[in-house]
Amino acid sequence: MVFDELRSSPEVLYGAVIAFAIVVLLTPAVGGMARLLGAVDRPDARRINRRPIPRLGGLAIFLGILVPALAFLDLSGESRGVLLGAAIATVVGAVDDFRGLSPSVKLFGQVVAASIPCAFGVWIDHVTFPFLGVLDIPAWIGMPLSVVFIVAVMNMVNFLDGLDGLAAGVCGIAGATYAILALSLGKPDPAILSAIVAGACLGFLRHNFFPARIFMGDSGALCLGFILAAVSIQGLLKTASTVVLVLPLLVLAVPIMDTSFVVARRLKHSRPIYTADRSHLHHRFLNIGFSQRRAAATMWLWCASLAGAALATRFVPFREGGSWHPLETLAVAAIGLFAVAFSVYVVYLLEIVKLANPRVRRRDREQEDARERMSA
Repeated sequence: MVFDELRSSPEVLYGAVIAFAIVVLLTPAVGGMARLLGAVDRPDARRINRRPIPRLGGLAIFLGILVPALAFLDLSGESRGVLLGAAIATVVGAVDDFRGLSPSVKLFGQVVAASIPCAFGVWIDHVTFPFLGVLDIPAWIGMPLSVVFIVAVMNMVNFLDGLDGLAAGVCGIAGATYAILALSLGKPDPAILSAIVAGACLGFLRHNFFPARIFMGDSGALCLGFILAAVSIQGLLKTASTVVLVLPLLVLAVPIMDTSFVVARRLKHSRPIYTADRSHLHHRFLNIGFSQRRAAATMWLWCASLAGAALATRFVPFREGGSWHPLETLAVAAIGLFAVAFSVYVVYLLEIVKLANPRVRRRDREQEDARERMSA
């Protein structure tokens, strides 16, 4: 089914390849411009980089997405709204990268960007729930809900962008997964745009993986988060398929979990949610001795395992015509259990759940013994 759709929509592959090439070629020039403008991340107590690194890499990502999108997408309807909103999200992020914006102004810009696709019809107007069927959602609920979802994903990707190559890799995996899912649902435009995002992310990794020569900055994080959220609404949520309801959340589970843990920690310590710190999951990996390469690769694999579970749920025919197929059900269950086991492993490894982790108790005892020896 996917291969048939791919043969009828080869623009999915063309768009990904063109985006990859544009971002690979354009990123060094954008990095040089960022240095001239002073848009540079300088080392400090919170940042991981040990030398000044130019940001504004999101401009190269956006242009790499825009060119093939203009060539291959139908711009008479929804896709136009998505691209316009992505342009505004990129501008908001670029201004923040260059001059810095207050959290309230930045949030306002994100809301404006997220509202544009709604005006072009990209909003959650119905969803399909198990056992309940299709639920129509009125505009006064669906549009604000869509805006909140898009803004949330934009900030989740932004929070995730704290390690060389991490956000680009996760967004690339999400984009490729969305492209496959959208193709299977007969949604060519969201599939093309998702594949373009995947190609752009892969091209940016050429310059962004450790040791990074450029950062995507808020301009790239907000652009990628915006597009992934918009295409998940356009290509997945607005379908009659019951199982598709949870797939976007499953594919984006890594940034969702990262944001959830960070927000919970900041609320616990009575700190503003927008205050930057070193409590993200990637910081925890570094704190336990992982290198940047290993930490990024581990989180990529985690994201890929969840994306694999989403694809298995969609494509393995474990239940058809009201009947369960034992072998297919076991296969889906095995893939799902691997994703769950990997998630539990990460939670345990990063000491997020401390009460059941003997490593934490042993380390605490060693630290207490060391303090007693020093006091003696």
